[in-house]
Amino acid sequence: MSDIIVKVKDLKKVYGDKVAVDSISFEVKKGEIFGILGPNGAGKTTTLEMIETIREIDGGTITVDGINVADKPRDIKYIIGVQPQTASFMDKQKLTEIIEMFAASYGEQVSPKKFLDEVQLGDSANKFVEQLSGGQRQRLSIAAALVHNPKVFFLDEPTTGLDPQARRNLWDLVIEVRDKGVTVIMTTHYMEEAEVLCDRVAIMDNGKIIALDTPKNLVRQLLSRGFKKNQVVEQANLEDVFIDLTGKGLRD
Repeated sequence: MSDIIVKVKDLKKVYGDKVAVDSISFEVKKGEIFGILGPNGAGKTTTLEMIETIREIDGGTITVDGINVADKPRDIKYIIGVQPQTASFMDKQKLTEIIEMFAASYGEQVSPKKFLDEVQLGDSANKFVEQLSGGQRQRLSIAAALVHNPKVFFLDEPTTGLDPQARRNLWDLVIEVRDKGVTVIMTTHYMEEAEVLCDRVAIMDNGKIIALDTPKNLVRQLLSRGFKKNQVVEQANLEDVFIDLTGKGLRD
């Protein structure tokens, strides 16, 4: 069996006279964390949205687990999970009600408490969404996206605006999701985040993929081209100091 679960070939998206995604191709392996990096407007989110069936494909093809996205978008929705940039829930809903609602939409019966425990929200199971912090909302969004056991999980800039504890805890959660056999595709503006989490990254700019490899190999390629910078090797950074002084535990 092929170890490729997502295959993108000559993918294109055009808005008027602007080419947002310019005939890009890449493959994602089963069980890896694959990152898409790039400046604002590079085409990262548009690329994800076409794979997720949210946005129409203007050219090229996408297959997820052998299913053509354009031909069978409904089938795709049952095998993917999506955690958007900004999660929107009803403020007066309890967390358990949200998990039950998402599960029911896929015809699944689950234990809401079990899913909430897995994202460190078990103690908040009966709280309303309006009582949650930003980090808690992100973790709730992840739990809701996983109720139907998807094969591929998409995260679009999942840690933007989170404090250091929440960010590092979310990293641990993403790794736990991958370790359960779920392929993860994510975008991020944090290069440290990509280095810690991603097995491979594609770097986009102006709608094109300009590099694709493991983070370590991309750094080696840069150094091999003669790149140098003044560097002081430190065993820790300011974020490490912050975590050490204030603790790694979540502040909910």
